Amino acid sequence: MTVEQLQAQTAALAAGDADIRGRDGRAVDRVIALLDAGELRVAEPRDGQWVTNAWVKQAILLYFTRRNRKLPIKHDYRKHGVRCVKPGVARYGSFLGRGVVLMPGFVNIGAYVGEETMIDTWATVGSCAQIGKAVHLSGGVGIGGVLEPPQATPVIIEDGAFIGSRCIVVEGVQVEREAVVGAGVVLTASTPILDVRGSEVVTIRGRVPARAVVIPGTQPKRFPAGEFGTPCALIVGTRDASTDRKTSLNAALREHGVAV
Repeated sequence: MTVEQLQAQTAALAAGDADIRGRDGRAVDRVIALLDAGELRVAEPRDGQWVTNAWVKQAILLYFTRRNRKLPIKHDYRKHGVRCVKPGVARYGSFLGRGVVLMPGFVNIGAYVGEETMIDTWATVGSCAQIGKAVHLSGGVGIGGVLEPPQATPVIIEDGAFIGSRCIVVEGVQVEREAVVGAGVVLTASTPILDVRGSEVVTIRGRVPARAVVIPGTQPKRFPAGEFGTPCALIVGTRDASTDRKTSLNAALREHGVAV
């Protein structure tokens, strides 16, 4: 089947016009196989923008029904140049690029992890999350899954980004290339990301700019019982574009005192 035929068959299955548990459901099996091989993605960059393939997410939801929610796991790590340290687990239907290291963590179905990325101990990559090349997900990082609604943008971590220990990134937040997110930062769709590098604060939501250095912070908010500090993220610096990634990362951490 061509991709167009798979898309049409997925739509028919979602509408109830075909039998998901019978031969018609083989189209969904094929979609998951293409996801597993990295030949199809839930979201992909096109002309400088990320585009979500909602029909692929719909196929994943149908696959849950077809498999009675008993999903297989990947086994062919060595064949694809991936190092998986037990009890690390990746579900079948996720893609791990060559050179990926999966420590005892978890990668869910529909996720895409680019080449040479490190998924450190107890880090989790949720359904459909898109992780770029040479990304470092430190210990205990939680990358959220975004399956429903199908048209919703998944969490996206672009090439070369560094996500510090115990960070949480959910609800379709995008961390752009080579950004540094310090330990303990929580990023949701509504989290204020305050850029304090200039003379005036600039507030961003849902996106960490390329090469930004981010740390956890608080901002005051008044409630009936009084004024309290509420969580936010602070952009306090920029990685030096004139140096290589390793050097600029170390310099950023030293200069801004970012914990990892």
